[in-house]
Amino acid sequence: MDKKQPLTKQPNITPKERMANLELLRIVSMLFIVVLHFLGKGGWLTPLTQASMPHMGYVAWGLEALAIGSLNVYMLLSGYFLIESSFKVKRLLQLLLQIWFYSIGIGLIAAAFGCLPEGGFSVYYLATLCLPLSTEHYWFMTAYFMMYLFAPLLAKGVKGLTQKQFRVVLALLLCSVCMIKSVVPIGLSTDRKGYDCIWYMCVFLAAAYIRLYGIPFFKNVWRSLLAYLAAGAGIFVLAFALRFVYLRAGKLSDMLSVSYHYNHILTLLVAVALFYVFCHMRIRQGTFSRLICRIAPYTLGVYLWHEHIAIRYEWQNWLYSVAGKPDNGVMLVLYALFAAVVVFVIGIVLDMLRSLLFRGLHLLLSHIGVYRRLCGWLDTFVIKV
Repeated sequence: MDKKQPLTKQPNITPKERMANLELLRIVSMLFIVVLHFLGKGGWLTPLTQASMPHMGYVAWGLEALAIGSLNVYMLLSGYFLIESSFKVKRLLQLLLQIWFYSIGIGLIAAAFGCLPEGGFSVYYLATLCLPLSTEHYWFMTAYFMMYLFAPLLAKGVKGLTQKQFRVVLALLLCSVCMIKSVVPIGLSTDRKGYDCIWYMCVFLAAAYIRLYGIPFFKNVWRSLLAYLAAGAGIFVLAFALRFVYLRAGKLSDMLSVSYHYNHILTLLVAVALFYVFCHMRIRQGTFSRLICRIAPYTLGVYLWHEHIAIRYEWQNWLYSVAGKPDNGVMLVLYALFAAVVVFVIGIVLDMLRSLLFRGLHLLLSHIGVYRRLCGWLDTFVIKV
């Protein structure tokens, strides 16, 4: 039987240091997610089918290539921790309540100020607010929620395999949903571009493999950083190589941005390499590490507020009204970083307030016997993996 080799043998760091490192990665990945939404929903990604590409278009697509792995990183982090964590129904319920808080709360407040998506306040819009997972109001949360439900099954299954068996199964899965679409120059009917729970279960398993055995190739921070930059450059070069073919031959119009799909092999490589960059980092215990670990648990609120259906195409304009629009590539990068920081800070503050509100309600409801018994039952419903 193959022996397990914990990740800590590769980046020689203590568990507490690693926790701070990975919590910092959680923060960075959420900042990158905001950058992606700023570029995409802000209209800065010039269509690759367009004959002329302005200078800012190249900059935007380059920045997109470096940030595109951020959602995969966020799921890698979840898989890395969940593979050794107990499954808790209480945590699942807390996540659902958090999603509802933003979906319904922001939706009603936005409607009161006349900020509504196209179509106005309709029955479907109300259903979108009340059933955010079923309607894919937040598609990532739908995928994440389903992945979390499958987590104990995946964790139990993984631990029943040898390293060799796990490696073969993972390779077959990645070949099916990642490798084939990355090399075949046609659109595949089964390809969801990484917008589904099947892909994120694959990412979860990749994180589990990293946690249990590690990947020797990423043996130090410099090799990991080089792999991250090379994969990011590969995403950009491949897209513009396909664009060159399209402009000359009029072919492959549907495949131009395939390297930017979440389930493309280069996007996965960007995420894994960035993950290892932070694994190899050392953060001394102190004020900075405590601040990181204090902020990181609230990062999901950043996603839930700025990606709300009522404002996901509006917050960019709010920033422009304050700071104006960038007029060159350098300014575009600075604006993207500025937008990420502003949206991030607002999201952290909002989620801290939400957390305080939830704790206050919990203390208040704790005086009710039925609520106490429900909480007691939830505390006992734990599946150890």
